[in-house]
Amino acid sequence: MGKISNEEVINQLNSKFGEQIVLLSEPSDLPNFETSREKITDVLSFLKTDPTFQFNYLTDITAVHYPDKEKKFAVVYHLHSFVNNVRIRVKVFLTEDDVHIPTATNLWNGANWMERETYDYFGIEFDGHPDLRRILNVDDMTVFPMRKEFPLEDPNRVDKRDYFFGR
Repeated sequence: MGKISNEEVINQLNSKFGEQIVLLSEPSDLPNFETSREKITDVLSFLKTDPTFQFNYLTDITAVHYPDKEKKFAVVYHLHSFVNNVRIRVKVFLTEDDVHIPTATNLWNGANWMERETYDYFGIEFDGHPDLRRILNVDDMTVFPMRKEFPLEDPNRVDKRDYFFGR
């Protein structure tokens, strides 16, 4: 089967979901879409099961922390259609005070570990996940290390002063 174009993907998603899904950008071969927490399961299910698209491979689920934006977190899904050799990225933006999103484990078994990792590093709560707990960090850790909430370096370190480097 031949490769479907980004334009076909965009047009089909627009006709199926209308304003409930928005094209954010189209860098080279990876279109970026945004949808809502309420529609993410429908969008992912459509992309996976539609006979034209067959985005049946979940490459990754992760998150991004944008500390300066109103919606500080983006949950990011990377999907791949082996049949059409096309990739797509779908994002859902969440506010800091409500980091809940439905699980994708009912669509892909592999989402289990990806969601646990995203929870472990960013604190995103995947509602309906069968075993949402830390996967890489210690269980009693009280912070989420990939959040941009702490300075990258200790401002009191004296070995990092500019005069040591001729600045």
